[in-house]
Amino acid sequence: MPQTRSRHRSTEDELLVRLKAAKQSLSAIPSGDVDGLVLFGSGKPQIVTLQGGESAYHLLVEAMNEGAATLSIDGVLLYCNRRFSELLGRPAAKIIGAPLQSLVEKSHRDSVPAFLKGARRRPAKGEFVLKSSAGLLIPVQFSLSPLRGYRGRALGMVITDLTEQREKQEEEIRQAAEIHRLLLERELLAQEGERRRIARELHDEAGQLLTSLLVAMKSLEASQDLETCKSLGKRMRKVTAQALDELGRLARGLHPVALDDYGLEAALTRYVADYSAMHRIKVRLSLDGLDSKRLPPAVQIALYRVLQETLTNVARHARARNVRVIINHSPDAMAMSVIDDGRGFDTSIATVGSTSHLGLRSIRERMALLGGTADFTSGRRGTQVSLHIPLANWEFRAIGKYARN
Repeated sequence: MPQTRSRHRSTEDELLVRLKAAKQSLSAIPSGDVDGLVLFGSGKPQIVTLQGGESAYHLLVEAMNEGAATLSIDGVLLYCNRRFSELLGRPAAKIIGAPLQSLVEKSHRDSVPAFLKGARRRPAKGEFVLKSSAGLLIPVQFSLSPLRGYRGRALGMVITDLTEQREKQEEEIRQAAEIHRLLLERELLAQEGERRRIARELHDEAGQLLTSLLVAMKSLEASQDLETCKSLGKRMRKVTAQALDELGRLARGLHPVALDDYGLEAALTRYVADYSAMHRIKVRLSLDGLDSKRLPPAVQIALYRVLQETLTNVARHARARNVRVIINHSPDAMAMSVIDDGRGFDTSIATVGSTSHLGLRSIRERMALLGGTADFTSGRRGTQVSLHIPLANWEFRAIGKYARN
């Protein structure tokens, strides 16, 4: 008997609490604090909008450029704003009461229940694809969070249209693919050009020297006295030394052996010296804190090739007499500036889409592959090429190899 009285008293207390809450809700309706009621019954939940319920926040939600909706805890749409209705291409009356899962494209539906379950405890975000009434697939982001004041029985959702963001990403991917195609095209053209240059130089330089050596050997074979043999031998030694120098120069052009054996400093110093002697252009090389041991091999060869390309352009087009090469090396970045006093050029030609001036394009594309930049500044007198490569994205591994993160 006491247990029955206790049970009755508990039921009465619960009813009193509910009655008090109902009185508070009813008293709030005339003041405009309540815009509508959510009715839960045996069927689908229904929203009843009260007259005069167009409060400021309701107008704000309707004017949003993002979709907004209220869901029951099991994912049924209780309310949606104008923008969400426009995204789906359906009137709000046909969306309210529908499960969120039914509005999502089929391949994404299985992940909706878990997403809703997580959002009941804490705010959650997820990317889904909506399917409009016209069959259009719309990438969106759902931002869900429990609504206070509904005792855990409702969720608030903001719907962000990701179409523009995805289009931008696709455009960036397309541009990256175009740069890759142009770089590949450039590399193929450069390879063919290099083959032609090597073939021509082998024929014109090394070939002529070897021919002279062959003629001297025939003369040596036919000689009758010691003095003639000595003279021919001296001539042959000189021709052989010239041939070796020429082959060494061609080999360095293909790949700087000094870069592997002695480091970037020695390779750049030797290249600049050879360049100055060949083209009669004075080059001042300044190496500030350069430590090739702390530079990734990819960065070293890129700097060498870019300097090679830049100085070649100076010799071909600038008619310069003096060039300054300044290299600054810090733990965070590598920078190089090449400044000449020759004729300038229109820097707008050094664009990705340009079909001319492949050397300038190659410099920019090579820097882009390393995450760096290449800038060209030019006027009537003089040109400056500025390179910057961030080193924060590279890490030194224990095996002595570098790799980008």
